[in-house]
Amino acid sequence: MTTEGPCHGNLAHGPAIYPAAAVRCSCAELPEPGATIRRMLDHEEKFLFKEEILHLANAVAEPGVLDNVEDLLTDVITSPRFDSEVFTLERSLQVMLGSRAGTTLVGLLTVAPEVFDEVAEVRIPSEVHERLVAWRARFGLAIDNALNFLNNPDGIQGHNFATQVAHVEERRVLQGRLTLVRYNNEPQFFVADASVFMGLVVDIMERLGPYLEPEAVDAETIGRLRDAVQLVERKTAARG
Repeated sequence: MTTEGPCHGNLAHGPAIYPAAAVRCSCAELPEPGATIRRMLDHEEKFLFKEEILHLANAVAEPGVLDNVEDLLTDVITSPRFDSEVFTLERSLQVMLGSRAGTTLVGLLTVAPEVFDEVAEVRIPSEVHERLVAWRARFGLAIDNALNFLNNPDGIQGHNFATQVAHVEERRVLQGRLTLVRYNNEPQFFVADASVFMGLVVDIMERLGPYLEPEAVDAETIGRLRDAVQLVERKTAARG
């Protein structure tokens, strides 16, 4: 299975900061042999680009804002939940700086180097420029890689589920062990209490249900679902 790279017009790669011509996108047509992909900005694009940078510079001009943004970026990069934190990074920056400036900053951290170099041509306070350069060098690559993965994750070609009993604080806890096999044949394991997996099953069915069509699920699977619900009801009936 071949998966194309993501178009940088979605998720946190907001379109406000840079035109499509500045970004290499897999959804674009390949140039003819010998052609050059234009990544610099034309006159109109430069004007729009500078407007966004000036707006961002004004948004971080208040005392302490630059430090707050840097603290947020540092927290995201060092978080054990890095992938999920990156997913919400743009929204967090929008809350802090405003919708337009937040999107601009995320785009600026991950934009093509040639485009980022043009920031130097915009008349913004030197401290702001220095911070932007430092943030791009420190955070840009990690954020870009994480966003690419979130936009284009590995597919699942198989799974296996098993149960186990764990002894936690002198009591027995039923757990599930889920193995997902990715398209690169690399397995990934997840262990959680039974209640977590039951909640996951319910979430999946509730989220998929409204969009299912008559042929989406075969009769055998429907029968297994019905039997499974009845089994759970029998096993938990004593609680009622």
